[in-house]
Amino acid sequence: MMNRKKLLLFPTCIISTIVFAQTTSVTVSGRITDKDKKGLAYAHIILKKENDSAFVAGTITNEEGRFSMTGIKPDHYILETSMTDYDTQRQPVFIGSLSEFLEIPMIELISKEGKETRIEEVTLTASKKNEIDNRLDKKTYAVADNISQSGGSVLQSMQNLPGITVQDGKVQLRGNDKVTVLIDGKQTALTGFGSQSGLDNIPASAIEKIEIINNPSSKYDANGNAGIINIIMKKNKKNGWNGKVGFTTGLGSLWVRQENLPTIRPQYTLTPKINPSLSLNYRKDKVNVFLQADNLYTQTLNKNEFVTRTYDDGTVINSQLKRNRNTNFFTTKAGIDWNINAQNTLTISGMYGSEKIIDRGDQPFFNGDVSQRLRLWQFLEDELKTTVMGTASYQHKFKEAGHVLNVGFNYTFHREDEKYFYDNYLSTSTGTDAFKLLSDEQVYDFNVDYVKPLKYGRIETGIKMRNRSIPTNMNFIPGTNSVLDVSAGGKADYKEFIPAVYGNYIFENEKWEAELGIRLEYVKIQYDVNPNHPTYTSDGYNYTQPFPNFRLAYKLNEHNKVSVFYNRRVDRPNEVDIRIFPKYDDAEIIKVGNPALRPQFTNSLELGYKYNWDNGYLYSALYHRFANGTITRISSIVPNSTLIYALFQNAGRSYNTGLEAIWNQKVSDVYSFNINGNIYHNQINAFSVVNLYPEPNTFSADQQSAISGNIKMNNVFHFTKGLDAQLTAVYLAPDIIPQGRIRSRFSMDLGIKKAIQKGKGEIVLNASDILNTMVMKKKIQGMGFAYTSNDYYETQVVRLGYSYKF
Repeated sequence: MMNRKKLLLFPTCIISTIVFAQTTSVTVSGRITDKDKKGLAYAHIILKKENDSAFVAGTITNEEGRFSMTGIKPDHYILETSMTDYDTQRQPVFIGSLSEFLEIPMIELISKEGKETRIEEVTLTASKKNEIDNRLDKKTYAVADNISQSGGSVLQSMQNLPGITVQDGKVQLRGNDKVTVLIDGKQTALTGFGSQSGLDNIPASAIEKIEIINNPSSKYDANGNAGIINIIMKKNKKNGWNGKVGFTTGLGSLWVRQENLPTIRPQYTLTPKINPSLSLNYRKDKVNVFLQADNLYTQTLNKNEFVTRTYDDGTVINSQLKRNRNTNFFTTKAGIDWNINAQNTLTISGMYGSEKIIDRGDQPFFNGDVSQRLRLWQFLEDELKTTVMGTASYQHKFKEAGHVLNVGFNYTFHREDEKYFYDNYLSTSTGTDAFKLLSDEQVYDFNVDYVKPLKYGRIETGIKMRNRSIPTNMNFIPGTNSVLDVSAGGKADYKEFIPAVYGNYIFENEKWEAELGIRLEYVKIQYDVNPNHPTYTSDGYNYTQPFPNFRLAYKLNEHNKVSVFYNRRVDRPNEVDIRIFPKYDDAEIIKVGNPALRPQFTNSLELGYKYNWDNGYLYSALYHRFANGTITRISSIVPNSTLIYALFQNAGRSYNTGLEAIWNQKVSDVYSFNINGNIYHNQINAFSVVNLYPEPNTFSADQQSAISGNIKMNNVFHFTKGLDAQLTAVYLAPDIIPQGRIRSRFSMDLGIKKAIQKGKGEIVLNASDILNTMVMKKKIQGMGFAYTSNDYYETQVVRLGYSYKF
């Protein structure tokens, strides 16, 4: 009966919004000369609408004959150029939607005694700054518009965005978690180089907007076959002193959803959330100084998983894994922009992040009817992660608008200082396993990027070099009856060297758009381990590979456009995926890396269609990906043991095919909605691999496939007197996971925002998972065992926040 009620509620209640700001503009520039190519100063430039000759913009040329007009929207225009003693010239101009800056080819005026100039058509392009742009490959969302998740982490803010789902703390795009996360266009240790770690702890208050790039061009690094998420941090450039201060507090785990099994410590309830933030900016003359500081402190019932495990011999074990987590994440970014002159800018900035995590957990094991406790496992994990980044970037603007050279250098230092203590209580003895891990990561990045506008588009080219090293030292002190081998500790050294070069060409006219690019990467990875390690030896690989991208679009008319995409990308194993040191995932599941893991290469195809009208649009995409050397985590039992070892392997070929659609509609000034749906088919072919650790054993799996998807229906209400409301709901269909399936999930979030103090102040009240329905339910089938899992982790949080702009 309850399920039926939920289904009845679904079409009427699952409403939320991501507000799409429809801002499209281009900077139009060029140069006016006489027949001898000498610049003409003080020539008059007027831009008029083609259909009714309405005035749009005007300017005059400078001493060099150059002119520039900003804020021009895509449309058909007439460009009129005039000057005393010269014939007036008029030419049609089409402004498209691919480049923010483009240069009009040089215009030569003829004196009244000279010959009349032939009129040519000129094509310019513009760039959409928000929403789904006309290229159909990027979606941009302002974090401030996501009212229902204000005051939380970046990960929590992301889970309401169209096209994104969150599963087991990982972001997925179109059902695939091979996502590369960037901060301000760069890979950083805050989110992991080539991965997406730490998103659940970065404060959303530090973020300005989030870009989702499903089909990255060659100018981006080649890793991340599912696409790229680019997190843009806040930075103001208004004149004088200005800034924003905010404070959000909240409570989670408002009640116990599933009672503990006997004999363990209580679950976290009424968990506090505290998020102060400060943004400062000072701009005067040629200097802009900025500072952003945020702190997110949370207590969280991070995990509360109830498992029933059944072995082939009939043994049944019930367990509960509970994890009470305290997290404090402080991040600050400061820097200075120095506009040396009109053509040259130097920016120097630094970022500091400190992430402190303390986990206190319990895991009791009982027999099948929970009448006898077989074992109790308790743990304390104390982690401190420190990140320091320094960035220097230089930009040279050539005289033509949009003609730029960017040079950048980035240094990152990231330290993991982690201590783990695991107490194992048996009926006859007690033992403690103790671990101390220290890892110091250093990364040097250098890049040069060049953009040259053309008459019908632009070219982009550049180089990038990365040198990265991660020496890691694990000290392991085994306790009584420890299940890990005594040589589980030791040293390992990861080294990565990646130079790359890319080129990209973009073309546009009134009917066609095209983008053709290629990235050439050389990758050298070396992983050195302790020579006396009982299982693993030093390993590594290198390759030189091309990564092409292609897009072709045809504009049927001003309302309809179709596009086709192709790109090739790679997912290289992260250092933690090959790390040789075993780590408890729970008391009887041991995670360990695999130095023999190799990259997976993916080819992606997509057909996109967009239909837009005055107050909305419909966007749909049919996509297909196929990967070789698919990276997946394999769990298997060691012979004569109940322990499960989970490690990554290359599982062969896999496929991901789906259809995504987004319908956005403004119904009135008060109400608008957005519906996002995605249905896909995932398949992993049959495969067989040999797991070496802790001793060789063969794992085989039949072909797995499933049809899954998700739907998000989003609404926003703009009431009078600065009052906004948002209601968000998400339904995630059942899906396959490595060696098993995950059941469907559903949640709803609600947010209200009120502007006060003449718009300078703002109060936000929100609640996530208001129906308390988000429960992670899984079924896993391994060799020699199977288990079912229900995770009642914390999903329901209520927050109240205030911010003030000055």
